[in-house]
Amino acid sequence: MDLLTLAKQRYSSRVYSEEKINGDVLTYILEAGRVAPTAKNIQPYKVLVIQDDENLEKLSESARIYGAPLALVVCKDTDNSWLRPIDGKEHGDIDATIVTDHMMLAATDKGLNSVWICFFDSEKIKESFNFPPNLEPVNILVVGHSPDEPKSPDRHKETRKSLEDTIVFESF
Repeated sequence: MDLLTLAKQRYSSRVYSEEKINGDVLTYILEAGRVAPTAKNIQPYKVLVIQDDENLEKLSESARIYGAPLALVVCKDTDNSWLRPIDGKEHGDIDATIVTDHMMLAATDKGLNSVWICFFDSEKIKESFNFPPNLEPVNILVVGHSPDEPKSPDRHKETRKSLEDTIVFESF
């Protein structure tokens, strides 16, 4: 499947079955994140993989994970993020986001559903899962099999702005 077809097929699912993700599929998803580009190839991220029911329950106290059997907490390493020399802009959030996007599309490629979560209690997650001081959760990607009806790949015609509304060539 080509990338555009895959991207249009993917949608945010908020209903999951209890079926666990097999190890080969999980490895595929994690490998997609591993090969994601990062600023200066520093790779300032860690992915906390949560599959154990007890830990999923603990995570659900900090974020709504919709009963998914797999949660990937993507974190930036604040000690190693690249800083743009011109203005000091830190790129750890951007790098973690690219990693999350790659894993999200890899999950879709394997026939799984996902939802990207940004609304969570960061401090509670750090405390609950013994984070070192240099790691900060950026995104949570929950993944699983979903019994809901797949969204139409053509929905983007109505739910997204047009290219003309979002793209500017050469100068503003």
